[in-house]
Amino acid sequence: MAKADIKIVEVLRKTANKMDKSNSYQWGHMGSCNCGFLAQEITNHSSSAIHSRAMQKYGDWNEQLNDYCPTSGLLMDDLITTMFQFGFDSDDLKHLEKLSDKQVLHTLPIEERYLNHNSKSDVVKYLKTWANLLEKRIVENIDLKNLTQSVTQTSELSLA
Repeated sequence: MAKADIKIVEVLRKTANKMDKSNSYQWGHMGSCNCGFLAQEITNHSSSAIHSRAMQKYGDWNEQLNDYCPTSGLLMDDLITTMFQFGFDSDDLKHLEKLSDKQVLHTLPIEERYLNHNSKSDVVKYLKTWANLLEKRIVENIDLKNLTQSVTQTSELSLA
């Protein structure tokens, strides 16, 4: 799963909000689907630019991730590389496309865990839940004792 990092949490929330407000969600369109919306946020490419890159190869996001080669020179592989460099991995993107990460799903109430991968509202719920899960991990890893010592030391230095 993607590292618990503020920039990851922010991009997941931005993606969820953009998708929620959009009328252009299409699971079968490589630039307007689950991963396509995330790719738009990370790369600033339009949905049509992402789709055009994807059409240079065959298959959906899952197949393109399986066939990914960082040195191919293909524009879609370059886009995937950018997403990996941002902090996501192949499994993250495959799970996003199918709304299937068990860690994300298990944070939802039992009656809400059966998400439809091509339902915009379910994708938005998944993205927000994923962001919340990562944010919770960030908070859990904050060591208040060390943070307090660091703030105290900084304050003492600025007073000197």
